[in-house]
Amino acid sequence: MSVAFDLDKPLDMDSGKEKQVLITAGPNARHNISISWMRRCRHYKLAIIILLLLVLLPLLAHRRLLSAEQDAQPTDVHRSRPLLDAYEDFSAMRASDLKMRIEEMLRIKSTVSVELRELESRRQKLQSDISQYNQKIEELKQELLREQTELERLKISVEQAQVAQQEAVQRNTPELALPRTLLPSVLPRKMLAVGSDVSDACEMHNCFDHSRCSLTSGFPVYLYDPDVHSVQRAGYDIDGFLKTTLKQTLGYNAHIVREPKQACIYLVLVGEALLEQDLLRNNRYAAQEAEHQQRATAANDKQHKESPIDMQKLYALPYWGGDGRNHVLLNLARRDLSSTRNNPLLGQNTMRAIVVQSSFERNQFRPGYDLIVPPILGPPGGDVWQECASMLPARRKYLLSFQGELRPTGIVQTAAQPLDDFILEHLKDMSHGATQDQFQLQFECVPAIEQHQELALVDWTLCGTESSRKQLLKDSTFALILPPLGARVSSTLMLARLFEALRSGAVPVILGADELRLPYAETIDWRRVAVLLPKARITELHFLLRAVQDADLLLLRRQGRLIWERYLSSVQATVDTLIASLRDRLGIPPRPVVNIIAQSVFNSSFIPLKSEPPVGMDTEPEESLGPIEPPYPSPAFRRNYTILRLQSKEAWNDWFDPFYLYPQLPFDPALPSEAKFMGSHTGFRPIGKGIGGAGKEFSEALGGNYPREQFTIVMLTYEREQVLMDSLGRLYGLPYLHKVVVVWNSPKPPLDDLRWPDIGVPVSVVRAPRNSLNNRFLPFDVIETEAVLSVDDDAHLRHDEILFGFRVWREHRDRVVGFPGRYHAWDLSSNNMWHYNSNYSCELSMVLTGAAFIHKYYMYLYTYHIPQAIRDKVDEYMNCEDIAMNFLVSHMTRKPPVKVTSRWTFRCPGCPVSLSEDDTHFQERHKCINFFSQVFGYTPLLNTQYRADSILFKTRIPHDKQKCFKYI
Repeated sequence: MSVAFDLDKPLDMDSGKEKQVLITAGPNARHNISISWMRRCRHYKLAIIILLLLVLLPLLAHRRLLSAEQDAQPTDVHRSRPLLDAYEDFSAMRASDLKMRIEEMLRIKSTVSVELRELESRRQKLQSDISQYNQKIEELKQELLREQTELERLKISVEQAQVAQQEAVQRNTPELALPRTLLPSVLPRKMLAVGSDVSDACEMHNCFDHSRCSLTSGFPVYLYDPDVHSVQRAGYDIDGFLKTTLKQTLGYNAHIVREPKQACIYLVLVGEALLEQDLLRNNRYAAQEAEHQQRATAANDKQHKESPIDMQKLYALPYWGGDGRNHVLLNLARRDLSSTRNNPLLGQNTMRAIVVQSSFERNQFRPGYDLIVPPILGPPGGDVWQECASMLPARRKYLLSFQGELRPTGIVQTAAQPLDDFILEHLKDMSHGATQDQFQLQFECVPAIEQHQELALVDWTLCGTESSRKQLLKDSTFALILPPLGARVSSTLMLARLFEALRSGAVPVILGADELRLPYAETIDWRRVAVLLPKARITELHFLLRAVQDADLLLLRRQGRLIWERYLSSVQATVDTLIASLRDRLGIPPRPVVNIIAQSVFNSSFIPLKSEPPVGMDTEPEESLGPIEPPYPSPAFRRNYTILRLQSKEAWNDWFDPFYLYPQLPFDPALPSEAKFMGSHTGFRPIGKGIGGAGKEFSEALGGNYPREQFTIVMLTYEREQVLMDSLGRLYGLPYLHKVVVVWNSPKPPLDDLRWPDIGVPVSVVRAPRNSLNNRFLPFDVIETEAVLSVDDDAHLRHDEILFGFRVWREHRDRVVGFPGRYHAWDLSSNNMWHYNSNYSCELSMVLTGAAFIHKYYMYLYTYHIPQAIRDKVDEYMNCEDIAMNFLVSHMTRKPPVKVTSRWTFRCPGCPVSLSEDDTHFQERHKCINFFSQVFGYTPLLNTQYRADSILFKTRIPHDKQKCFKYI
């Protein structure tokens, strides 16, 4: 039906022409037309069906897709609710069905939530695993770089070992160490006595027996006991203070021997000889007056005119040997400074003995053989800095001062010369002339002093008391010293004036110096201490003194004070200088300096527990800092026989220490550059084997101007075990590290179960004598390298920082080289004191020894050389040892410290509070700087305005090159 209806409907729509044909046609035609029409209808039907299929099929597919999307998003409430409303009428549902429907939906929601949580947990776990694997991959990459770096270090180490082996095979110079002592074994053989003609011509080559003084003997000295072997006449004896002090002081000297067969020289104390009744008096300047008052008879006068020394007793000494060779006659003045008894050997035949005293006649003194020493005017020993005046200001109240009077007055006119009279007149006119300069020139003692006429030599006597003269000299820029009249090359009174001037900081002006002989002139350069003028320059004296600039004036004053402190100030200084002068004359090395014997905190049977150190904490994995080497101590005592031959003047006048032989010195000379490749290559490790290079070649060798060496770390600690262990662990794998010395300052020993990290080098834990910050600088015998890195136990330095500091120190061996810088600032409010300052500044004058390199030589000086008062102040405050070391080094070198670049990691962030964070810390350090300045007489600290960086730091380099250090 529907098809017929559909087929009929198009017929109604045909055109009128078609209807007309149907009406007019015949039956046959009508039948044919019917058949044709039915065929045509089939084609239309088929086309319509196909068209409907093409339209309906996409619609059905689209409907199915829409329904599938709606079913896949049931959790979206906002989209699902309209769909529910569309398909289901909840208002028509019963309550029980609705409840069941809701419960079912809740169960579905719960199930879906659980599945989602599980999926999220699984996703997070997968992400965590991925992160761990990525981290593991990075660690493996870092480990690979580290192992590759370590492999390169091992290759370099093998090459270095091969070079060292070749050097050992090719070595053609002996290994020098401490000299082996070679001593004589017999007493001096008996020789014939010699006359005055031989004695007067004595020199070292014809009157001294060198066979008893081997170069390796150590210069043994024997002292005749003055209580047993007295050479004085009856009624005379040696000053008790001098006798006792000399015996005690020589007992401390390393050259003294008890066996006379081993001696090189023999000391005989012949003076100062005084009358027995004078020995009860303590005032050395009043002895002469007492002597005059106590003479009652002419017999006593006759006794006084003769020499107090009995020459026959002298010749009868058991080891005199007939001619007195290798004997040294000590006549040391102390109390009677103007008497003829200061020269009791005048006119006597001393044979081949060396005479040591303060007063000599011109025809009596034998240059290069006899020795002039100043009188003994100081204490037995100890600190003498309290006796000295401050070196500042440079200009004092008086430009020039002198106090004295020619005595005895009865014979002055006959002894004086016309030039001497002119000198006095000119000095008087100069002091009263029209000038702004003030002079204190006094040629008559006020009040007058009494002096015995018969026993006194013609000389300028001392006026006033010792305290009054000291005060005048402290107010004087220069101190005039006039020569003695007559044919004397030296007098006790003149040397007493020199002693007092140097002590008070008044620069000596020695008139007629070309006619005189000064103490220890063979070794001390007096031109750096005093103004030496001939008498003919008296008219130019004022002009010359005005021409001296402040810098030169303070240099003269400083040099004079150091000469006085080291060589003249006390009995001990005089005796040590006397023996050192004789030894220096013979070219014999001094005795080696004494090391502090390190006592381990562990018993000999105890083995501390070990632990594995952390690896790679303070190093960059791709950065090689140096080869791995076995411990290599610095060569010691290699210049035993040359140091005082080539640098004797420096030892006496710059280092002020000719008394000891040191293993090494920071002043040892460097070889020329060619020497590394032409015959003197032993020990040198030039960069790139001599052709140079950037970072890679730099890390393979030390280079520089000195042979290869290592350094020792000295770490002071006090009951901070874990902090100490962490600091030690960070040192694992540090190149060029020879040893770590831990100074255990606590009285309690370390815990038995404390695990010490195995860092690949020896760790010596040394028991300190007591809890003192001075222990940081004790020269322990376990320190076998020149370079010492002083580090606090809570300091955190990376390996590249340490090695860069070590390389910088190798170029500045005589200075403090380190990381934390400080400076001293002037207090403008009081204008008379210094302040310690740690603020940011473009200048610094100190580098703290909590992280600094120093030479071991300065540890000896700190322990044995600086005044005890400084070490006592450090103990009093438990502070300031680093300031004291900076004072010492700057005082000796007149150079500032060197600060090197760090990576801002100096302090340990997790360490306990240290002493430096105490509230009183800075106040104590203010006081320390000012106290140390008083002890030294001035502030030796010098400012510097730069720090050291590696050469290629902040330099653009090609990609195929490396910098010296990655971050420094």
